[in-house]
Amino acid sequence: MKISMNQHLVKLSNKSLVLHIIKEQAPLSRAEISQRSGLNKGTVSSLVNELLEEKLCYESGPGESSGGRRPVMLLFNQLAGYSIGIDLGVNYILGLLTDLQGNIVIEKKLSCTTTAAEHVLGKVTDIIQQLINEAPSSHYGIVGIGIGVPGVVDNTGTVLLAPNLGWKYLNLKEKIEASFQLPVIIENEAKAGAYGESKFGFNQNSENLIYVSAGIGIGVGIILKGELYRGVNGFSGEMGHMTIEINGKDCRCGNKGCWELYSSEQALIEEAKNLNLAPNSETITLEWLIEQANKNNEQVIELFHTIGAFLGTGLNTIINTFNPHRVIIGNRLAEAKKWLEDPILRIINQNHFQFQREELEVSFSKLTIYSTALGVAAFSTEQFLKADYQEIESSI
Repeated sequence: MKISMNQHLVKLSNKSLVLHIIKEQAPLSRAEISQRSGLNKGTVSSLVNELLEEKLCYESGPGESSGGRRPVMLLFNQLAGYSIGIDLGVNYILGLLTDLQGNIVIEKKLSCTTTAAEHVLGKVTDIIQQLINEAPSSHYGIVGIGIGVPGVVDNTGTVLLAPNLGWKYLNLKEKIEASFQLPVIIENEAKAGAYGESKFGFNQNSENLIYVSAGIGIGVGIILKGELYRGVNGFSGEMGHMTIEINGKDCRCGNKGCWELYSSEQALIEEAKNLNLAPNSETITLEWLIEQANKNNEQVIELFHTIGAFLGTGLNTIINTFNPHRVIIGNRLAEAKKWLEDPILRIINQNHFQFQREELEVSFSKLTIYSTALGVAAFSTEQFLKADYQEIESSI
């Protein structure tokens, strides 16, 4: 029985490999898949036939001939199902419906005026239901839901601590699965953002990448040797709470002088209010400050420069620690690139360890606010595509 189970596992592993090659490199002929996978032609033909029956790939017109009959080309059926990705920000919720290739089909976004768990969960549920209702008809329908959360998430989908939301020990996965009876993945938003950047961003397939999610708080996602680094228990990347001012401001995490208290959207808005930059402090938002900077408001521009310098200070520590190839700054503050980029680079270039800079690229995300939602949607898609393989593997 064990031999049979192992043989089945090998078959599913090969099938997963063939599907991955089609998904990433199509259009391909069966012969090309055999060459790239190392599997014999008979095995590839059998596995492709299964994938055709399962509607995960389809045949297109013949390709170019290399001397004999023109080969039939295979393509990935990205419209066989759809995945939902939710970026649960502190002051917004962004929901995306993507096809199985990660293309955005539908987008929903709303602002949040409270972080109360019951209220936020109600809004998240509403957005998910809207995306389900508006999804195009497909063979598999909605294959899964991914949610990125600005906090520490364990392997059971429980939010252990989300300081900027005021949440502790909330089993978000259980609640969402109960509402929709669909597979749900809960992940830290910065990790999901790093994965989104590595899959869909300008720097796709970067082997060593640091993604800095700069919103109300700051989180960091780490790609090392092409893999998302999670840490021993999945809690890596909480670098927004590293101390940059030992006797600094009190943080909701219980620490003092955390990086995000000086270089986040929250820090930007609080300082703007302290400087009385608007007659009514309630009007001060990131969007308002960007509008003022575009009008050459020197006080606002100087404030952005200050925030940028603090961002650069934290980034120096990250660069010295990980020696990455790329650092990408994303989330809402990426929209202020025009005024943040120069002070960030100035601080980084002051680093005496200039050998750290030799192959380093520092940039702002081209995906801006979409990195996290795309990342968690991709997690859900990949879980669906590997479901059979993972189920058999875990049973052995």
